[in-house]
Order: sequence, then structure tokens, then C-alpha cells
Amino acid sequence: MAESIEPVDLAERLARGERTGVVDVRNRDEFEEWHVEGPGAEVAQIPHAKFLQAQVRGGAADLVADVPEPIVAVCAVGEASDHAAELLRDSGLDAMNLAGGMEAWAEVLLARSLDTPDGAEIVQYQRPATGCLGYLVVDGDEAAVIDPLRAFADRYADHAGDAGADLRYAIDTHVHADHVSGVAAVAERTDAEPALPAGAWDRGFDSDLDYAALADGDVLELGEATTIRAVHAPGHTGEMTALLVERAGGTAEAASGDAEEPSDGAPGTLLTGDSLFVDGVARPDLEADVDPAEAAATLHETLQELGDRLPGRTLVAPGHVKQQTEPAAAGTYVATLGDLVDRLEPFDLDTDAFVRSVTDELPPPPANAEQIVAANLGQTTIDDLEEVELGPNNCAA
Repeated sequence: MAESIEPVDLAERLARGERTGVVDVRNRDEFEEWHVEGPGAEVAQIPHAKFLQAQVRGGAADLVADVPEPIVAVCAVGEASDHAAELLRDSGLDAMNLAGGMEAWAEVLLARSLDTPDGAEIVQYQRPATGCLGYLVVDGDEAAVIDPLRAFADRYADHAGDAGADLRYAIDTHVHADHVSGVAAVAERTDAEPALPAGAWDRGFDSDLDYAALADGDVLELGEATTIRAVHAPGHTGEMTALLVERAGGTAEAASGDAEEPSDGAPGTLLTGDSLFVDGVARPDLEADVDPAEAAATLHETLQELGDRLPGRTLVAPGHVKQQTEPAAAGTYVATLGDLVDRLEPFDLDTDAFVRSVTDELPPPPANAEQIVAANLGQTTIDDLEEVELGPNNCAA
């Protein structure tokens, strides 16, 4: 067997931007459906059959002449790639096998603490396989999880417990189209109260659980000093709702420990879900029976209102990230609202130009989007997440 690398270690390496060659030995269709990506990855698809030929004829190193070292070989479960990595090592190359293959890659969930402007305790969850982001907010012995994934529903309570807290809330920012929500599964495993934007019921949401319906301006109290305020942010979907996390009595530099004066009114952290990302804006075409152009115009209004209503130092923490996007220095995907307003083109466009920019040449929708939406509305069930949650989230315009 060849030397191997654990999926979490590969994810950390790629997130740091360390140049790494990734050789996927699955067939072209499997590769195009879903493959390893990351800021430091240089990816090539070379089918295993070519390595079998090279074993007989020699020349395994020639197959990867344009791939940088170290090389990580990847397949579905880590078997064919182990053979390829072994041949490459026998040829004198620095090559490793991704242990467990793509099945194991899908199980990676990284957790990073955010450096918030008011000292609120927030952890960002990152799923490198899809670019999905979620959050854990903690205050004392209470915690809330935002946009949890059902694939990891058993982990959030444990993470809260490690911080000395119990889950009080499990919240979705909207009806997701790229992954199966974990809100119900978390609520069933814990005493967490499930919550969803009020507009989800207009889309036909139904559940046997007693969900809280969040309307614009509603406030959830967490612990002794933290609030989570609903900020209706439609456009991606009609019910899309961002969550403004604020810590009363915090300090402007509380996270670094350097503050001397209280920061009453200091900026909070806006969990924007699928509205505003650090590398773009949401797409407006994933809600059935909604005109994408009209939804795009609504999204433009939402973005302008966010930029006008909230302080520029408000920290934006999105619900998704492109898999090639480089994280900030702390390994998190965040930016200040002021930076995004200055940096992202959509904020400089008028409504008509914005609508054209986000509706022309849209990427393919997330894999199995209609099936996932139906499941998240409670209209159907999905047993095999691995079969439906393939590929990047594709929720950006």
C-alpha cells in the first residue's frame, strides 16, 4: 500500500493554499460530477486504466508530467487510487493516496472560530467537498446552530458540549436547494427549538415538529448577552433571511483582548445565508414558479438595503463559498460589509444591469435541487444523502 493522507489533512493543506497536485483516477463522468477542489489544488483526471497500462509498459511518471508534487491520488473509496499512488512512488515521485477516497472526503467538516467585532462567540463550519458553510453561536451554557447539514447532525450537539453549552436553537436561513437540512435531525436529537423563516410556509413547508417562524425583526435571545435578529433578505428565495448576531456589552476588539472601552452599538456579525457571499452574490433562479429577473431585482434591493442599513464594519459570514476561494488569514471565509460593498461589482450596478449580470449565463443548478428542496419542505424524504449531495453547491450567480 502507498503512503496515505487523511481527508481532513488534505482539506487543511488546500485551505492554506499549499500547492498540491490532485490526480483523480475515476472515469470522466464521475470526475465532472464531483471532485476535490481547493485554493491550493491543481487537479488532473487520469483514469486508472492508464495506470494499469503503465504498470505493464512503464512510464507512470509520464502520466503526471504536468502535475506538481506532492501528488494526491483520488478515487471513489481509496482503492484504485492507492494502486496509482504506489506506482508513482515507485517512479520516484512524492505521491500519496487519499484515504477513503471521495466517500471520506464528503465526511470532512472543519470548524474555525470567527474573530467577531463585538466578541460574540461564533464557529464557522466548512464542508470542503461542497463549499457549504454553517455556524455555531455560543453564549455561556446555550448555543444555536445555523444552517446545519443533516449529514453531520450528530456532531453539532457534541461541539456545543465541548464549549460547555447545550443547543437551544437550530435554524435555517432559507429552504436550501443544495443540501438536506439538518435542523429537524438536530431538534430530534436534542432539546433545540427548530426555526425557519416565516415565508417557508408560503412555499408549502410542513413538519410534525413545532418550528418557530422567524419574521423580519424577530429576536432570539441566547445566553446572557447574545441576540440573533432576523433580517429578511429576499432574492435568492422569497423567504431568505439573514441573521444578525450581536453581543451586548462586548468590546470592539474583544476577540483579540486589546479593547479598553465598551462597544455599545459595535457592529455585529451578519450570517447572510444565500444572499451575499465573500466572492459574489446569490443566484435568483432556484425557487420554483418565480421569475428569475424579478427575484434578481429583489436581490438587488436587498443588497442595497444591507449596505445602507448596517455599519461597514459589520462582519459578513456567508452560507456558501466557492471551493477555489482563498480563506482569510485565520482560515475563515468572512469579510466586512464595507469591504464587500467596495470590492464586489454588483453593488455598483443599477437594477437593470444587476439583473442582467446575475441572470445571464447561470451555472447549472445544484445536483438534484428539486429533490432536495422537496425534502427540505417536508414533502418527501431522502435516505441516501451521498447520492443527492454531489458536487459544488452552485448557489452563486
